[in-house]
Amino acid sequence: MVEEDKSLREAFEESMRRREALKDAIDAVRMGERKDFEEPLARKKEEVENMSQQAKEIATNFCIALVEKLSLQVEIAKSNQIVQESEQNMLSVLEKLEECKTERDDLQEQASNMITPLSFSLHEIKRATGNFDPSMKIGQGGYGPIYRGFLRHTHVAIKTLISQSIQGRSEFQQEVHILSKLRHPNLVTLIGSCPDACIIIYEYLPNGSLEDRLNCRDNSTPLSWKTRIRIAAELCSVLIFLHSDSIVHGNLKPDNIILDANYVCKLSGFGICRVVNRNKESSDMTGCCVTVPKSTFGYIDPDFAGELTPQSDVYSFGVILLRLLTGNKPAVGLPAEMQKALDQGRLKDVLDPGVEDWPYVQAQQLAHLAMRCCERNRRSLPDLASEVWRLLESMRASCDNSSFPVSYEESRRPPPYFICPILQDIMVDPHVAADGYTYELEALKGWLDGGHSTSPMTNLQLPHCNVVPNHGLRSAIQEWQQLQRRY
Repeated sequence: MVEEDKSLREAFEESMRRREALKDAIDAVRMGERKDFEEPLARKKEEVENMSQQAKEIATNFCIALVEKLSLQVEIAKSNQIVQESEQNMLSVLEKLEECKTERDDLQEQASNMITPLSFSLHEIKRATGNFDPSMKIGQGGYGPIYRGFLRHTHVAIKTLISQSIQGRSEFQQEVHILSKLRHPNLVTLIGSCPDACIIIYEYLPNGSLEDRLNCRDNSTPLSWKTRIRIAAELCSVLIFLHSDSIVHGNLKPDNIILDANYVCKLSGFGICRVVNRNKESSDMTGCCVTVPKSTFGYIDPDFAGELTPQSDVYSFGVILLRLLTGNKPAVGLPAEMQKALDQGRLKDVLDPGVEDWPYVQAQQLAHLAMRCCERNRRSLPDLASEVWRLLESMRASCDNSSFPVSYEESRRPPPYFICPILQDIMVDPHVAADGYTYELEALKGWLDGGHSTSPMTNLQLPHCNVVPNHGLRSAIQEWQQLQRRY
């Protein structure tokens, strides 16, 4: 019994040990499984926390970006408003610009209408010339005589066309058309015309043509060398003006250069002049074909083939310079004669004997310039604006400053630089414009207010419209006028 109880107790204890061992084994398994579960869970938790932190940072950055976006939207709205206001201002400026252009065009049209030549009846012309009285005849044109007349309270020159040829009428229409559109101090002023009879009425210029003066017609006093140099400079100026408007005169000769009371030259004879086409990519002009009058042959390039170009005028200008030097020598063969005289050192032998005290240096300069203008090779001809004008202007300036004696007639005549190029009268309030020329202030204002932005002398664009008083010249004019009143 005792042994049986002992066995039962041992069996119970063994069972309890096994149960404890089983429990420990189960706890160990559960602990291992828990560790295997907790490690990934911890990693997941850490990942979640990291993601949560990143989400917070993203949310913060999003808020900042949203604020910046709103700020940019405000700036964009302001910029759009500025752009809109600028566009409105620009539209307003463009509207004002269009108004100014329209006003300018109106002023130019009014100015054009103001200088429209008058139309005269044949009855008025006959009455003005005493029915074409021969005693009123003052010259002979290419197609008819030229008369002096008194028309509508004004002394005028009346150019008639006797030949009724198609060419004659065409030249008449051409001359009226050109002179009605151009204004320059050294262009003859067109007053009007009588279309029915092909008669042109000009301002009357009392000293006749340069041809008359070079031949001392009516025993007139020979032109002084100073006057001749000034005429050369004035003729160069008006040619630059014409060429800048793409106009070639084509009939340059002393007969077509008329002298006013102050011996200021006025160019006329525009019957065969032509408007030539200027190459947009260069300064070259395309010539046009014409028939040149026989009386002009001595002044036309010997190689002339019927095509007028600006170089045609340059050659003719060179021959006119030779005529100014030599006086009444015929134009035909004159360039060759002058070249021979220069080569042999006999320049004085060919100078006009009626002109005393020709300064040899200036005569030589003018002769060489003339020969350059008479070059047979057109590519060798000098440029009027950049070369010829510069030399002639300096020669004219030296004439004004020289102390050579002049005749009593010339001493009573106002110096040419006292004369306003626009009004052709002695200046009262001289002002210098941007082109370097001096004008009467009111005349210059009228020119600029009339819609012009170019020089009245060269037709080139003025860099600005400011003017400066020429006090020195004004004092000189006043002093000269006092001397004239005294004597």
